[in-house]
Amino acid sequence: MLLTGLLHPGILEALAGAGHGARVLITDGHYPASTAVGERARTVHLNLAPGLLDVTTVLDALLPVLPVESAQVMTPPEGAPEPPAIAEYRARLAHVPVGTLGRLDFYDAARSADLALTVVTADIRTYANLLLTIGVRPEGTLTPP
Repeated sequence: MLLTGLLHPGILEALAGAGHGARVLITDGHYPASTAVGERARTVHLNLAPGLLDVTTVLDALLPVLPVESAQVMTPPEGAPEPPAIAEYRARLAHVPVGTLGRLDFYDAARSADLALTVVTADIRTYANLLLTIGVRPEGTLTPP
């Protein structure tokens, strides 16, 4: 029995194998996950039905178990307003820098060799994709057996 709120075996396995600098991609339901992810990344599909699970919910499950160093969001074309999902991410990730990338640059970043995990959600919001970079475990947080 695990004491963490994150119980998905595939996600836990991918995170256990990822280290400092590895990336985690959480996608909305519109993301081309079959073509715009790193070749070595594990892909976990949580898109059961439209809107049933969103990126923010997955982020909330990951944050207690994952040291996030930085994040990047996908932004709409110039002149379009910032999507509400991005404000949610900035609030939850207030302790780390959150950069912005246009759609094609975001796809390129997600195709990088250091992508360890892709979590595909059924988020129906547009531009709700989030790319996290894993940091290091803060000193003093390791509990010896």
